[in-house]
Amino acid sequence: MRGTGNLPIATLRERIARGELTHEALIRQVLEAAALPSAQHVFTRTYADAALAAARHADAAQKAGVQLGALAGLPVSVKDLYDVAGETTMAGSAVCEGEPPAARDAVAVARLRTQGAAIVGKTNMTEFAFSGVGINPHYGTPHNPADAGMPRIPGGSSSGAAVSVALGLAVAGLGSDTGGSIRIPAALCGLVGFKSTQSRVPRTGAFELARSLDTVCAMARSVEDCLVADAAIADVPLVVRRRPLRGLRLAVPRTLMFDSIETPVARAFERSVQALSAAGAEVVDITLAELAEIASINAPGGFSPIEASAVHRERFAAKREGFDSRVAARIALGTEVRAADYIVMQDHRRDWIGRVGHALEGFDALICPTVPIIAPPIASLAEDAAFFQANGLLLRNTFAINFLDGCAFSLPCHAPDELPVGLMLSSVRGDDARLAAVALAVEPVLRFA
Repeated sequence: MRGTGNLPIATLRERIARGELTHEALIRQVLEAAALPSAQHVFTRTYADAALAAARHADAAQKAGVQLGALAGLPVSVKDLYDVAGETTMAGSAVCEGEPPAARDAVAVARLRTQGAAIVGKTNMTEFAFSGVGINPHYGTPHNPADAGMPRIPGGSSSGAAVSVALGLAVAGLGSDTGGSIRIPAALCGLVGFKSTQSRVPRTGAFELARSLDTVCAMARSVEDCLVADAAIADVPLVVRRRPLRGLRLAVPRTLMFDSIETPVARAFERSVQALSAAGAEVVDITLAELAEIASINAPGGFSPIEASAVHRERFAAKREGFDSRVAARIALGTEVRAADYIVMQDHRRDWIGRVGHALEGFDALICPTVPIIAPPIASLAEDAAFFQANGLLLRNTFAINFLDGCAFSLPCHAPDELPVGLMLSSVRGDDARLAAVALAVEPVLRFA
């Protein structure tokens, strides 16, 4: 069973305006659906009373003739790495138990409240957001709703956020994206994920993984709904000037992004490219050899392990045995890296960003599979070797855009009878509004490809 929240935000607004549904009735439906077995492990905490209060407030305001914001009274979920006043932020871990509670809401959470959103709960996640798989040994792993017959990973690290939206328990899921944590689960669960330029939304009150890469962003069921969520958490809507698909120049980078691609992903992507070309877009293969440099630039430990080891320095020394062993192994990679090596990494990355930006001049977006594989069964990743192989593949394409400090959308491009596949549109830092226009033009073609 899926909640009524699986409808687009605009449709929900119309139904409520016509008197077919109230905000309170919607939230009650969502809370009932959140208690079903299909939603097991999605939430680490729910806020029934607060969500119902927000819904009743929206109903009363509407009855009084007050014009409501787009998210007012609608169900939204919040990843467990965001501060909520009075609670200890667990970030998907058990080792934070007993640490001081947050004094105030994270900026993104506070802005959602200001918009009147009904925050229904905190969602499960990979411990400390440090994996693209979505498995959590402390709180369980939410199953990907795309396959009722086989427990498959939802993708991570924003696992519960994705499943909350896919099940209709939220119209938008506030997550984060350090190496793909919005786009990976969006792709594997058949949703739209928008990774904005890092500086667009303040990270204040978000549990840090890697300060060079962490991005506050959200996923939803459509590009339009992602833009509604983005406008709320950024506090300034993007000024998007719609463009026709015809004449758009889309670059397909053939270096790295198609290595080890699975047949269902390759088939869905090529079908999408054909549809976009037939609809008037100019799709151009490019080499973009700079993508092959990422591994060597990031080699001395990696930005995420180095910066995460600094975040968890004291916690790691005192409680390492309480960490997810797979997360601990990745954090440990950064503990011995010298400051000089880290500074050189920053310099090389800065130079790389400039060169890639120059190579992309004249194109409206990069286009490639969001991830090269479909969601594997959870049981197939029981052994560490299989887990880390899958994790590397899941993160590879999306991480390139974080490394670029770029912006990106993941859009569903699979047929109704196929497991979800994501198509990633991406561009350089600060190009969010123009990329959003491209995504709005591309999205309807993919839905009918």
